[in-house]
Amino acid sequence: MWAARRRWGRRERALLWCALVAAWEVAWGQLLYSIPEELPKGSFVGDVVKDLGLRLPALEEGGVRVVSDGGTQYFALHGKKGHLVTAERIDREQLCRLVEKCVLRCELLVEGKMQVHGIQVKITDINDNSPSFKEAEVEERMSETTAPGSRFPLPEALDPDSGTNSVQSYELSGDDHFSLAVQTGPGGDQRPELVLAKALDREEAAFHELVLRASDGGEPARTGTARIRVAVLDANDNAPVFSQAEYTVRVPEDVPVGSTLVTVTATDADEGLNGHVKYSLKKATDMIPEIFQLDVETGGIALVRSLDFEEGDSYELEVQARDGGELFDTAKVTITVTDVNDNVPKISIRSVLNEISEDAPLGTVVTLLHVQDRDSGVNGEVRCSIAESLPFRLEKSFDNYYRLVTTRELDREQVSEYNVTVRAADGGSPALWSSAVLWLRVLDVNDNAPVFAEARYSARVPENNAAGALVLRVRAWDADWGQNARVRYRLGEGRVRGAPLSSYVSVEAETGALYALRSFDYEEVREVGLWVRAEDGGAPALSSNVSVRLVIVDENDNAPQVLYPPAAPLAAGAGWAGVELAPRSAEPGALVAKVVAVDADAGQNAWLSYELAKATEPGLFRVGLHSGEVRTARFPLARDAARQSLVVVVKDHGRPALSATATLTVMLAESVAELLAELGSAASAAAPGEPAGSLTRWLVLAVAAVSCLFLAFLLLLLALRLRRWRRSQLLAAGSGALRGVPASHFVGIDGVRAFLHSYSHEVSLTADSRKSQLRFSGASCCDTLPARPPPDEPAPLLGEDPAAPPVSSNDRPFSATVPSDASLSFPRRVLLHPT
Repeated sequence: MWAARRRWGRRERALLWCALVAAWEVAWGQLLYSIPEELPKGSFVGDVVKDLGLRLPALEEGGVRVVSDGGTQYFALHGKKGHLVTAERIDREQLCRLVEKCVLRCELLVEGKMQVHGIQVKITDINDNSPSFKEAEVEERMSETTAPGSRFPLPEALDPDSGTNSVQSYELSGDDHFSLAVQTGPGGDQRPELVLAKALDREEAAFHELVLRASDGGEPARTGTARIRVAVLDANDNAPVFSQAEYTVRVPEDVPVGSTLVTVTATDADEGLNGHVKYSLKKATDMIPEIFQLDVETGGIALVRSLDFEEGDSYELEVQARDGGELFDTAKVTITVTDVNDNVPKISIRSVLNEISEDAPLGTVVTLLHVQDRDSGVNGEVRCSIAESLPFRLEKSFDNYYRLVTTRELDREQVSEYNVTVRAADGGSPALWSSAVLWLRVLDVNDNAPVFAEARYSARVPENNAAGALVLRVRAWDADWGQNARVRYRLGEGRVRGAPLSSYVSVEAETGALYALRSFDYEEVREVGLWVRAEDGGAPALSSNVSVRLVIVDENDNAPQVLYPPAAPLAAGAGWAGVELAPRSAEPGALVAKVVAVDADAGQNAWLSYELAKATEPGLFRVGLHSGEVRTARFPLARDAARQSLVVVVKDHGRPALSATATLTVMLAESVAELLAELGSAASAAAPGEPAGSLTRWLVLAVAAVSCLFLAFLLLLLALRLRRWRRSQLLAAGSGALRGVPASHFVGIDGVRAFLHSYSHEVSLTADSRKSQLRFSGASCCDTLPARPPPDEPAPLLGEDPAAPPVSSNDRPFSATVPSDASLSFPRRVLLHPT
């Protein structure tokens, strides 16, 4: 109990002492902080504002800053929180490499109060470095006679860290011949030593590989290694030893002079001069040095002169190996000579054919040959062969005789001649062989028809070509030879437009050139199909046909032809017969007429364009470039002449372009009187001898007939309206529920109204009024009667309820009246036929 109170009293006194020291340092403006090294930039160090009792407004006004004497600013003041933070990453080993206690100093300057506070920051070490050796590999040299227990110093490891983070221990691994001893120096540093635990034997192991590992005391611990290689120095304690006690070798009798027959090998486990072995011959007869030679350095036994199996078939030698320390070993060498296959088979040709027809039957004998080998036994057994791809085979006929026969049909077109190599090999090892080449030519048979270079031919021939012009060349090849391969060409039978084909084209028999015999016209013949036959010169002859297609290419040799307006008869004073009418009230873009033309050519040569070349009023009409439509370009003016003459040029797109012209006469008329006056003047101009009164009289009769028909149509329309009104009255009396239903639901009066809107007629007149005709037509795009009611609008004929909806989509019912001074729009087209 007393001991516990005593310990507590000591702890209270220590805390009190620390508090007094901190209060003293604060009172004197000195702050002390401690941080580990390697903190990232911006890490917290201390709350200087709180520790010094400063206020944040002074920081925000910029009156407080951190300064240091060194070149590098390691600390900075956080402007908003007042914390001292790191401005750079701090490496203790770099700043305080040789100093145990690492302290960085800086000052906090309060400019407003002219105060300076010192700040000390202690940098504590962390285990951020591993132990390392100055040399990663260390080599030690020891004699194999070194006594066990000998010590050898090893390199020390270095660790930049301090305290427990520095090197604390060493370990050795890799071999049981050595152990590790660590000595402690005067300053407490550890010095490793290599201790020899077992005797060394260089012949057992010339090198020993060890690993020295140094560890520090950090958490976790870091290590560093160094490789130690111990080289064992040799001592002459081993004699040379041959790899075999007896060497036996078999060599053929034809082995070349200078060849190494066998090499004896002796090894000495020592090294240097103690392991250097030299060879010598012992107990050799007088004949041995004349035949064999021993290399004292390599142990190779070479042949000095040629061997002869009949002279000697076996030799024995004794070889001695001696090292530099006079230690030696001996070995026995036996050389056996064997017989060799030294005779080549010989091929003799007894009978041969140099030529053979390609239609020769199978089994035809081509060559008879004989083979012979002077060797005996297996070396004298001969086998003959030829290539398997050839259409021949060898058959053994008698003893060593062979004959060459055909095995399949020959084809000269594929192979015209053969070089048959007959190979004769004996049974020796290695086998000896010889060969003979038989040349054989294959004679041709007409078995191939001519073949054209193309499956079909076609050519484009421009029309109007010159007679005798070359059109194309057909070419055929015959795989046969000589006369069988000579090809001649001729035309097949045919007709073109009823005429023989030979009157249009011809083919040259030798070259296959096709010529045009006449000039082609695209408008008459656009394509000519024919056959060309190729025949060879064989007997019988073989032939083949090929199709030839001649396409006639159009040229611009036809000018455009105007279909409308039709051409006038070539009479005196006669022009174009068409006269087109256009009202003076026509809007711009109104269709007046259309010029229709065709071109007998094709393609671009038949692509037509229209241009207005000449006009009475140049700006009044325009012509569509590709349609040929004549339309008004502006509103006709009063000053414009009533009779307009237009000249339209029609061009194709050939090179050069061809053209034609068409003349149109357009009459500008707004009323019947104006039209009659213009036609009268035209009639007077056309027939000066005829009285104008006759033409006027007939025109008046025609207008009267048209007016009567129009009045009859109005009466019919009135009757239909009365009938509808009566039916609506009956329906209203029978059912009151239908009173609100429009009468237009019962009678289709809108269709009649639409008919009135589209009603038109056409008058065809001639210069001679006695032959004039009147014709009605419903195809018109302009109104012929005004559809507006008069100012004093009468009550509806059908008697509808005023509250009922209107009959049509207009706001008032339809009514049509014809005033006495109404003007009738007359035909849009008047055809004047010359008398």
